[in-house]
Amino acid sequence: MPKLQYAFDEQSFHSFRSHHIQVKVAEGSWEKQAYFALRRAVFAREQRLLRDNEQDGQDFRAIPIVALAASWGMTDDLVGAVRIYQEDDGSGDSLWFGGRLCVARTYRGHAAIGKALINEAVSRAIDLGCTRFLANVQPQNESYFHSVHWRTCGELTIAGKRHVRMEANLAAYPFMARTC
Repeated sequence: MPKLQYAFDEQSFHSFRSHHIQVKVAEGSWEKQAYFALRRAVFAREQRLLRDNEQDGQDFRAIPIVALAASWGMTDDLVGAVRIYQEDDGSGDSLWFGGRLCVARTYRGHAAIGKALINEAVSRAIDLGCTRFLANVQPQNESYFHSVHWRTCGELTIAGKRHVRMEANLAAYPFMARTC
């Protein structure tokens, strides 16, 4: 029997990407399952940052926010994710963190999904009383966050990798229309 080999070129799928993206809090069971599956795909398999288990204790209290793609009016794919959660640092601030921001490989650079997720994450936290919003960001994404109204506060190591601690300028949010 002949051995068959296949190769997928993700570029060939670009013309089939949906332009109808909705960013919202994950509610349904399939949305939450797809939310964790996308995080695993990006952080465990693709980036090999947290290979064994990229979920942690913050997931029990975090609000999962997702980007959904729709075709012909029907939502059919989860293409982006981020989580937000409140942290008590004893300062009296209403401190919130965002994290695990990811976009499906085939949707990266398409329809400003990352910006929409960041916009929704920070804006939703503000709606919930946030007075300070932080994130630990991989260094290669630092300038991207500067472009969406964040400043660098310091450096730290997470999972053996250098990260930068960044803070959102809450006065600049929302900087784009929200869909939910």
